[in-house]
Amino acid sequence: METLTFEFPAGQPSQGKALVGCVGSGDLEVLLEPGEAGTLTLNVVTSVNGSAARWQNLFERMFREQTPPALNIEIHDFGATPGVVRLRLEQGLEELQLEGARHD
Repeated sequence: METLTFEFPAGQPSQGKALVGCVGSGDLEVLLEPGEAGTLTLNVVTSVNGSAARWQNLFERMFREQTPPALNIEIHDFGATPGVVRLRLEQGLEELQLEGARHD
């Protein structure tokens, strides 16, 4: 098991929390919680040692196209493919947007 931490620029904190996915069978779990304004922090616990460059590249591609809300994101990985990782992150971000719309 390996634990990795990444940080990216972000906007204001989100209003809610989200949990998507589940650990097991090549999937992963993603927990999104409000973070400090201006910072997106991702903590990855992965069963695939030596994969830091793969995670870094995936996050850079995702977050250079958009300014995400300030979040603390916990990812528990069980060998998921980059496509599944991106899908779960996008699902979590969408849940936060939907929750924020319900509170407006």
